[in-house]
Amino acid sequence: MLMQDDLNKTMRMNYLFDFYQGLLTDKQRNYLERYYLEDESLSEIAETFQVSRQAVYDNIRRTDELLEDYEQKLGLLKKFEQRKALLDDMKASLTQQDTALLKLIEQIESIE
Repeated sequence: MLMQDDLNKTMRMNYLFDFYQGLLTDKQRNYLERYYLEDESLSEIAETFQVSRQAVYDNIRRTDELLEDYEQKLGLLKKFEQRKALLDDMKASLTQQDTALLKLIEQIESIE
């Protein structure tokens, strides 16, 4: 069972992957997809690509660092989280009569 820190890291990496996958090589993208999204083990990935488990681990670790570097420089995840928090606050402050505004907020959220 994943510990809370592992779960938080996995969720964070999934978000970062969503935002920055276009900046990764095919190999980096394949390894991260299998590891974080498909929950494959390092050994399973290594077997699929006929490389060592250590090679897969090293590639995933370096790619994790690269995604964090992209986030530090570009801040797409941070901005997304800020927008989401503001939209949640707006929705929470609406009354029953504000259905038109609620629909607009939901349209904005669907764009994200």
